[in-house]
Amino acid sequence: MAESLNRILYVDDEPDIRAIVELSLRHVGGFDVQMAESGARALEILDGWAPQLILLDAMMPGMDGPTTLAAIRQRPALAGVPIAFMTAKVQPSEVQRFKEIGAVGVIAKPFDPMSLPDTVRELWGGAGPT
Repeated sequence: MAESLNRILYVDDEPDIRAIVELSLRHVGGFDVQMAESGARALEILDGWAPQLILLDAMMPGMDGPTTLAAIRQRPALAGVPIAFMTAKVQPSEVQRFKEIGAVGVIAKPFDPMSLPDTVRELWGGAGPT
């Protein structure tokens, strides 16, 4: 039987968006969610906690989403964890670029908090469990 998605790391520098995503994924979706306000903080969390899916904001100060993705991929234990971007940059060329650097998909901002858990499960299903 395939493993079900439970543990998600969400990385975004905007506190309001983090709060909405946490409410959506934790309370609507029932996920175990860790939040990080930066790519550097995400790497600290990943030292002691292994998510099954990582959601990254594409545009953050310091380490942006693509830089954070590259840093995560340097860690052998996390190399197979599916990573998706959550961003307002959803032009086809941008989505293609995100997929070329290893993202399993892109979730458009703004998003519907009530349907976000289903969207995340669909991405997970397409990526396959690790």
